[in-house]
Amino acid sequence: MDPMESIKATFFQECEELLADLEAGLLAIQAGAGDEDTINAVFRAVHSVKGGAGAFGMDALVHFAHVFETLLDGVRAGRIAAAPDLLEILLRAADILADHVNAARDGGAVDEARSAEMIRDLEHATDPEHDHRAAPDLAAPDLAAPDLAAPDLAAAGAPGVDQPDEFGFTVTRFNPESLEPLVVTEALWKIWFRPKSALYRKGNESALLLRELARLGPTKVRLDQTELPDLASLDPESAFLAWEIELEADTEEAVIREVFEFVEGDCDIEIRRCSTSESPDATSESVITAIVEPPPSRATVNTESPASVKVETPKGEAVATPAHATIRVDPERIDRLIDLVGELVINQAMLAQRVIESGLPQSSNVATGLEDLESLTRQIQDSVMAIRAQPVKSVFQRMPRLVREVAAQTGKSVRLVTEGEATEVDKTVVERLGDPITHMIRNAIDHGLESPERRAAAGKPREGVVRLAALHRGGRIVIEVQDDGAGIDRKRVQAIAVEKGLIVADAQLTDEEVDNLIFLPGFSTANAISDISGRGVGMDVVRRSVQALGGRISITSRPGQGSTFTLSLPLTLAVLDGMVVDVAGHTLVVPLTAIVESLRPKPADVKRLGPQGAVLSVRDTYVPVVDVAAILGFRDYSKSPCDGVVILVESEDGGRAALTADSIYGQRQVVIKSLEANYRQVDGIAAATILGDGRVALIVDVDAVIAMRRRDTIRDYQQPLAAAG
Repeated sequence: MDPMESIKATFFQECEELLADLEAGLLAIQAGAGDEDTINAVFRAVHSVKGGAGAFGMDALVHFAHVFETLLDGVRAGRIAAAPDLLEILLRAADILADHVNAARDGGAVDEARSAEMIRDLEHATDPEHDHRAAPDLAAPDLAAPDLAAPDLAAAGAPGVDQPDEFGFTVTRFNPESLEPLVVTEALWKIWFRPKSALYRKGNESALLLRELARLGPTKVRLDQTELPDLASLDPESAFLAWEIELEADTEEAVIREVFEFVEGDCDIEIRRCSTSESPDATSESVITAIVEPPPSRATVNTESPASVKVETPKGEAVATPAHATIRVDPERIDRLIDLVGELVINQAMLAQRVIESGLPQSSNVATGLEDLESLTRQIQDSVMAIRAQPVKSVFQRMPRLVREVAAQTGKSVRLVTEGEATEVDKTVVERLGDPITHMIRNAIDHGLESPERRAAAGKPREGVVRLAALHRGGRIVIEVQDDGAGIDRKRVQAIAVEKGLIVADAQLTDEEVDNLIFLPGFSTANAISDISGRGVGMDVVRRSVQALGGRISITSRPGQGSTFTLSLPLTLAVLDGMVVDVAGHTLVVPLTAIVESLRPKPADVKRLGPQGAVLSVRDTYVPVVDVAAILGFRDYSKSPCDGVVILVESEDGGRAALTADSIYGQRQVVIKSLEANYRQVDGIAAATILGDGRVALIVDVDAVIAMRRRDTIRDYQQPLAAAG
């Protein structure tokens, strides 16, 4: 790959992180939790995107980010209040900034009319008194005029003339002949900075760079205008000024260079540490002093002696420190490492099987060494899985924009509440969560939430709430999408299913079965086809996507109160701990996270229930007995649980069941192999694995097996009732 293309790819990866931080910060400010650090982080995100885009000549992106950044600078300086209306503009601007980044990365096009309108909105919010109707051409932004590079030359020689600029700086200029040398008492760093014209063409501001330096510590700034020509020969496309900055900050040079990270190629810069007693060179008669004065809300300025004015860092403002060291690794390398760890687990299991078959005693050196290998293998596997684990935050952060867009299309007022963004799950699962969650949120807004008028008539707030939450439960990750809408109209759902021929007209269905009709292919309650829904390819796609991940989806709904969709997914698609059992001559693996205990029941503990069912008494509690062999079709009759072993399991909804098996082989760590990718989906089976002796074993989907038994029980009772009727 071309080195520049590699750097550009890295830039776009960083853009994704910066855009996520930008939206998270704006949402925090909108929720009232935006402190000074949050506002600064939002500004830095846009500034970093602009700086990187300028390095690659992405003019349209640079121009939009420049206008966006200017408004954010006014917000963080305290000149512009972060009112709710302004936050709405900033959030829409963040969406369009993301569109510009995507267009620059993929070679696509941005809606220029929409972008130009947003630029006018941003400029109006920055300066409401100015007429911004004539927006500049996005293809040729005029960003060449340097800030502070064209001073009033008539006033430059007049002492004590204050000239506030658009960034909140006050630049005071003095007659060079009367300028006394600055006295430096604690300066640790001396920085010489001369911008080139390219710096301004890319939308960067020298004033903003000086302000960023001031955030590291007290600064003294001297402006060098020795190369500034007279007005008649002044070229507005060129840069003539330079600055010498004395920075009092006990920090590293790398931290200072980070301020100039995106402009180093477009300026001359020298940074050196000087002694605390060193005074600056003031012999040049053409040097004037520029006093950088941030707004009073951010810094306290001493105005008693202009020659020794310094910017004092607020007490609560932390000095920047180097970021925690990280490295970028190609995901394919991690995937390859995971595959190798899986093979290591399989080979370790094979060795253990060979030792058992050889009859070596447990105290032998080989057996002891094998135990050490097993422990080491598990540690390696845990460490590698920790590398692959990622928080679901990356998926959740895409949803606020989706909510804003769908709400605007439907004319509804919607608030998104997220919980558990830090919940970690395997990278592969995270990557494939986006589409199912997108479908469910669209469905919740379009079908679940009522219009503001209907909500008000029902005594609800006009603003609907969609809740997106993630949590760990029973060794799996659970994603919930909940709305406070009208709930599912079950009569209408069943009528539509009959009309579309999905069920027979006289079908007797439970509320749960009616709710699950929405997952059938081709089902839709939309009255008209739209960009949001109505084509019958929504919730069935969600179910297939979830099942492809080895997960399940369920729905609960209460009329008038809303609905909750629950996704249950494995934490990893690589390795799990399981109990290997024999069921009617077939070897199965039951996930260890679902197992409570194993036991051999007595006949007195088993009570018959109905024609096929039974319950087991366990510590004064009755749990249903599930004959796994009969449910999976391994035999056509139910066997007494007393003839084998019972495994007490707990489902995700908190209920318990007793799975029957003929015998238990032992606990194993197994490598998960997708059954759907290599064969097809099988009800009650989550995946497959390879055992130490080379045989293929099926991994039981505990909740699916329990659900299958529940359906069979309902059918067993309904058939006699139907015959009697």
